[in-house]
Formats: sequence, C-alpha cells, structure tokens
Amino acid sequence: MTPIVKAFFDEATNTVSYVVRDPTGAACAIIDSVLDFDHAAARTDTASADEIISYIRANDLRCEWILESHVHADHLSAAPYLQDHLGGKIGIGANITLVQDTFGKVFNEGTDFQRDGSQFDALFKEGDTIMIGQLRGEVLHTPGHTPACLTYVIGDAAFVGDTLFMPDFGTARCDFPGGSSEALYWSIQKILALPDETRIFVGHDYKAPGRDDYAWETTVAEQKALNVHIGEGRPLEDFTTMRDARDATLGMPRLILPSLQVNMRAGQMPEPDEEGDVFLKLPVNKL
Repeated sequence: MTPIVKAFFDEATNTVSYVVRDPTGAACAIIDSVLDFDHAAARTDTASADEIISYIRANDLRCEWILESHVHADHLSAAPYLQDHLGGKIGIGANITLVQDTFGKVFNEGTDFQRDGSQFDALFKEGDTIMIGQLRGEVLHTPGHTPACLTYVIGDAAFVGDTLFMPDFGTARCDFPGGSSEALYWSIQKILALPDETRIFVGHDYKAPGRDDYAWETTVAEQKALNVHIGEGRPLEDFTTMRDARDATLGMPRLILPSLQVNMRAGQMPEPDEEGDVFLKLPVNKL
C-alpha cells in the first residue's frame, strides 16, 4: 500500500516532520514533530505544530500515532502538545532507556527522573509492527547515530530519521554518546536491502553544495547508487574511517542541551519548581 505523505519543513532547525496517511481512510501518524524554541530567550512556540494540527483537522484525519525516530539533539519535540490536541500514542525505540540513563547522568537528574521509557506510550523493537488504519508499518532498529534510532517502514515508504540524508549530503554523525560508525554502517545496509523503489524520507536537509532547494524524498535505488558517503557499495572500513574523521571536525548542535533534556522525557519539560517555573540545565564541560 502507498501511504499519502505530507512533509512540513522547519527551516530554523532544518527538520522535516511528516504526516503519514492511510489512503483508504482517515487514520494518520505524525513523525518527528518540532516544538519551536528561541534559544536566546528560552521561549517555546507552537507555530510548527499548529501547522500540522491545521492540516490534520482540515482533512478530517484521525491521529493514531505520534512517532519519534530517536531522541533528537537538534530540535525539541512537540509530541505532548500534539497529543493534547489530536490524541494518538507516542512511540520511540526501546533503547530510549540507554539514552535516558546516559543523559540522566549528564544532567544530574537524580532518582526522580525515570529511566525506563515510561514517559512514552510505546517502546518499539526490531520487527515490531504498527497499524495506521489499514496501513501496516514495520519497525527497523537502525542504531549508529544514537543507540535508539528507528526506521519506520510504512507501506512503500521508509522514514529514516537522521540515519541517512539526501544522497548528495550523505549520512548521520556518530559521535554522540552511544553512537557508532560501524553500527551506522550496518543499519544503513538494512535500509538499502529494502526494495529499490522504496521511497526514503529523511529527517533533515541542509542543501548540499550546488543544490539550491531543500529536498527530503529519495529512493533506496538512488541511495545505493549516489549517496556520497555510502553509495556504490562502499566497504565498512572505508566508511568508518571517513565518518569518524568527519565527526571529529563537527561542533555540537545549537539546541543539543535543551533538546536532550526535553526529548528524553517524550517532549515534556522538566518538573516545575514550587512556584511553577521550569528550568533547563547547562552542564558545563560535559559534552
């Protein structure tokens, strides 16, 4: 079955969010939503999420799932806000517990912060299936960028999060805690083993040099032939050497500290203090 896919691009974070629709009914899922965040002012805004809500309501759709491909380090998730307005269950990879344990320590969260993934409604493992109306989705565990990364294969479409970018931009970084260039290589092989005609929808686009427009849809065949990091059957050792050297030159994402604190909580802010005020932490020399 071929799902109907509507993309929403957030230029501030170069993130692509998706609404995936059952072509035979009203059911849909949201993948990798964005809560707008002004870092300098520490203010949130819901304009990006409201655009998704407007689209779903205008088309009389029913939200069944709000899916995360991983714990994002470059934008805050709007999952709780969307759930409040549209319903649906929030899902992520079962290895979220590894991410929560790692960053619970980085942010000195103490024992009140649960590290069992209970903030989410569903924790997915390799081979799990989800239904969006009559659309069947299969979960692939595709670690490397983070240990909890998933690819959602829904009908003839694969939503790969940060694992792959457009062919002219390459692949995800692997230098975050729990990341691994070797694991990423084998995760990508799993994606490239899908049928050549499978549509691939990426989680970000940064307009590779020489390209003037943002893009987010490609195919397995195009990735195998043209991906500048992994295409043409590039061997493991060549890929890991390239990826590790490239990662050593990269700075941290601008929103990594607020994003991780919020996203490891399924998009919820930390608990407010006695006066109802919410604070995010800036751990010094921890990353």
